[in-house]
Amino acid sequence: MPKLAASVSWLYQEVDLLDRFELAARAGFRAVEIQQPYSEPASAIARELARHDLSAELLNLPAALAAVPGQESEFRDALARALEYADATGCPRLHCLTGRSDDPAAEATLVANLNRAATEVDRHGVRLMLEPLNTHDNPGYFLTGSAQARRIIDQVEGDHVALQFDFYHIQIMEGFLAETMRAQAEVIDHFQISGVPGRNEPDAQQEINYPYLLDLIDELPYEGWVGCEYRPRAGTVEGLGWARPYGIEASG
Repeated sequence: MPKLAASVSWLYQEVDLLDRFELAARAGFRAVEIQQPYSEPASAIARELARHDLSAELLNLPAALAAVPGQESEFRDALARALEYADATGCPRLHCLTGRSDDPAAEATLVANLNRAATEVDRHGVRLMLEPLNTHDNPGYFLTGSAQARRIIDQVEGDHVALQFDFYHIQIMEGFLAETMRAQAEVIDHFQISGVPGRNEPDAQQEINYPYLLDLIDELPYEGWVGCEYRPRAGTVEGLGWARPYGIEASG
C-alpha cells in the first residue's frame, strides 16, 4: 500500500504552520512535506516533527533559480539555507526548483549547478529533486517534461539528483501517466498527487484514476512516499475521505 505524506504547506492551512503537524499525525499521516518551512526556525519545525513522531520527506529550496544563468551564487546561498533545515529535520530530499528561463544556456547552467552541489549534498546525506512543472500554472518555467528531466539527470555525475514525479503536472503536460511513470521509474525518488483540473483532492471528482496509479506504484521497486500536495476544496479534514483506503482518517 502506498505511504502517503501530507504537505503541510498545502494542507491544514486552517491553522498556523507549527500547528499543522499535530493535525496531520492525528489523521494518520506518518510523514510530511514542507515546501516552505522558512517562516519558522528550523529548530521549531524539528521539535514538532519529533513531538508527533513524523518524518520530513521533502523540503523546497527557498528560491527558484537553479537553471538561471548569472544566479549561481544565489543558488548556492539557497542550497545552503535549505541544507540547514534538512539537517535540523532529518529530511533526505530537497526540491531544486529550476526557475524561469528561456536562455539557451539554462540547461548547461542547471547541470553545472547540480554537479557543483554534489560534494555538499552528499556530505549532508541529501538528494536534490527535479520536478517538471506545467506551463499553464507556471508560465516560463524551465523544466516542464519528464524526458527533459531525465536528460538532465543523465548528465549529472553521481546519484545525488533524482526525479520528483508529480502526477498533476505530468498529466497536464504529457498524459500517458502509467507509461510515463514506468519509463522513468529508475530515476524517480518521490511522487506527488493532486486532482486535475483544479489541483484539489485526488478523488473521483477529477480526471485522473488514482486508485489505479497508486496500485501501479506498489508494483514498482519503490519504497518511498507519495506526497499529498493539493488544495482542499472545502477544508482539509472534510476532504480526506479519498485517503481512507490508505490508512488516513478524516479526523481532526
